[in-house]
Parts: sequence; C-alpha cells; structure tokens
Amino acid sequence: MTYAIEFKQLTKLHNNGRGIDSLNLQIKQGEIFGFLGPNGAGKTTAMKAMTGIIKPTYGDVNILGHSILNNYEKAMEHVGSLIETAESFTYMTAFENLKLRARYYPHVTDDQIFQTLELVGLKNFIHEKTKKFSLGMKQRLGIANALISNPKVLILDEPLNGLDVEGMLDIRHLIKRLNEENGTTFFISSHLIHDVELTCNRIGIVLHSRLVSVDYTADILTNFASLEQYFVNEVERNGRV
Repeated sequence: MTYAIEFKQLTKLHNNGRGIDSLNLQIKQGEIFGFLGPNGAGKTTAMKAMTGIIKPTYGDVNILGHSILNNYEKAMEHVGSLIETAESFTYMTAFENLKLRARYYPHVTDDQIFQTLELVGLKNFIHEKTKKFSLGMKQRLGIANALISNPKVLILDEPLNGLDVEGMLDIRHLIKRLNEENGTTFFISSHLIHDVELTCNRIGIVLHSRLVSVDYTADILTNFASLEQYFVNEVERNGRV
C-alpha cells in the first residue's frame, strides 16, 4: 500500500529539548487526520519537517511514496500546505498573491485562481490589497494558497486561526467537501478540539515530543463522551501535570 503520508522515525529536537522524537505514523489516502497536543508538544515541528521547512535530525517522511529527503520535488508535487502564519504580500491584491503562487504550477489558469478565492469565501475581495485584510481574511487567503494547485494532500497547521464562527464553519465544510468529492487527504493540527471531533476521522495525540495514541474518532466517541474527554484522559494517563 502507498500511504498518503508515512513518518519513519521522524526526529527533530531543538536545543530547548522540544520538537518531535521518533514519530512513526501512517496516513491512508483519503483520511482526514487530526494531530492534537498541547503547545510545545511538537506538532508544528513535525509539520515543518514533513514539508521541508526544517531538516530532520533523523528519520524520514514519505509522501505518496516519495521521500522528502531523497526526492523532495516529487514528494511535494501534489501537496498543499499552510504552516503557522498565513503570510502574503500586503501591497498586492488577493488575486495577485495567488497569481504569484501559481507561477510554480503552469497548469493553473486565472479562472482557477478566481474559483479558488471564491471557494474560500473571498469572492468579494479578489482585487483588494491584503494590507486591508482582517486576520480571518488573511487566513482564508493562506488556505487558498494551499489549495491553488488542487493538491492530493493538504497539510494544515491551525487552519481555523483568526476565523470567526462563520469562517470556521465554512472551512470545516470545505475540508469535508474536498475530501468527499476529490478524495483529498488532510493532515490537520489544531487546538480546537470540538472542530477536530467534527471534521477528522482519525486522531493522533502527541505529548512531550512523542506520539502517545492514535485512534479512529468513531471508536473514541464510543468510549468517551467527547474528544475533549479522551484528550484529557490521554494527557493524564501519560503523566503530564
């Protein structure tokens, strides 16, 4: 089986002792995987390493069967990502920002750029400079940047940051729609446990740089009243004070 994402002993530890340690994990194609953990647990480090932003100390990640270390361009060919902050060129419009991004993807047309901006709810702000954008609008544009190439795998670090309730609902529905209609695989880090519960079909919890549990959301909710209760249980069970 070719996994959408396969972590192989992925390790990246910083001088302060934080990071990710010996991460082994397989994400099947078509899954919506939620990556949960407290601040500083190693979630963003893992996502930066899997997208080549930082180099792992040890181990590797295969994306759609290709190593990020040995065949980075091929591994990232069908990947879209939003890691940490949604940045943009503030002197450019939303369309111009995506047009710049689309230079890396010769098949992307202007019509696709317009459609992508409409998809994330920026239809009425296409020609507005992003310096006027609210935090939520910047986040929508960051998600549009991740979507522009119509990727098979989307890696999203806190995708609901800065969004109001309507925005959260919009993006949650968008994730489900892309998954159902296109079979898009999602790897999502979030601190909004309720939204992860409603969106993701499998959950992994990382504590103190280590993956401590992985389970299907449906099975979790058979044994616990909520994902939040499961998360608290796992934190306490693994000795975090």
